[in-house]
Amino acid sequence: MTLAMTPLGAQAPRPFPQPGQPASPPPGSRPAAPAPRPQSASEVPSEATLGVPIYPTAQFITSYDAGRGQRFYLFGVVSSYLEMVTYYRTALKQKGNELFEAPPTHQFEIGRFREETMAFPPSITIKDYTFGGSAGYPNAKRGGQPERFATIIQIVPVAVGAPQD
Repeated sequence: MTLAMTPLGAQAPRPFPQPGQPASPPPGSRPAAPAPRPQSASEVPSEATLGVPIYPTAQFITSYDAGRGQRFYLFGVVSSYLEMVTYYRTALKQKGNELFEAPPTHQFEIGRFREETMAFPPSITIKDYTFGGSAGYPNAKRGGQPERFATIIQIVPVAVGAPQD
């Protein structure tokens, strides 16, 4: 009777790691790759580190871990969505793709997406934060100017060591 109540393939419970002890991986799993050094939200990335042009008046807002060693980098501008799309069309010498009409969102691919090693395609995404009468994306810096950004630029650079094509 106890056999019927035990799920097939059930594993013996593992104790929670104690403070200061590393967690043990599940049996048969591969060890995790070392995590990339997290970038502080206060470290302003450059065109050289991102590998793409950054609009001259863009203000770095923050970056987020996108998974698989990738990061999202957010920049805010007071310039319009259309100005940003035009700028990146010229700078990248490509048309890009309109992802959404409402709110207007445009994306430029800057590298090939490799599903086995990437969480997101390397790209520059432009989004209009004044659509529908919105006041814009709030500036998180206390007392920062401008108070709101009309447009947000999101950059997911090509991972270090990945070929750009």
